[in-house]
Amino acid sequence: MPVTVHTPSDRAVVVTREFAAPPELVFAAWTEPVLLRRWYGAHGWDLVVTEVDLRIGGAWRFVWRGPDGAGMASEGVYREIEPVARLVYTESYDDHWYHGECLVSHDFTETGGRTTLTSTILYESRRVRDQALATPMARGMEEGYVRLDGVLAVLLGGLERGTQ
Repeated sequence: MPVTVHTPSDRAVVVTREFAAPPELVFAAWTEPVLLRRWYGAHGWDLVVTEVDLRIGGAWRFVWRGPDGAGMASEGVYREIEPVARLVYTESYDDHWYHGECLVSHDFTETGGRTTLTSTILYESRRVRDQALATPMARGMEEGYVRLDGVLAVLLGGLERGTQ
């Protein structure tokens, strides 16, 4: 199921995506550096720096390298962590995205062994939100989520065989 994108308010973007895996695995894929490196980013963009201090007030930092060697970085601070259910953090990007900070909330909801991920991104203003929407953000998210589908399938296969 591809991502769906909604704009419920002047500053917010809500992105929803379903995964064929339980929330425990999807949450782990969002919080464990070894798993993040396997999927987080658009097609052709590799996550080369993955720093995660997963605690309230802990910082995270990611750096990607694109197919042409260009780099892009983002960083933030964890504000709320409810293992397997909710992850909230601040996020700012280098010059490639936009200047400023947004607040990102991920809610992981299970239905029948599947996970619906609802991501709410709250921008500083409507102008900044619209700038973000004008980028290939949704396409890049879906490309990363397709990669995540593959990672989750491998993890599920390992669980079925008794390995991980």
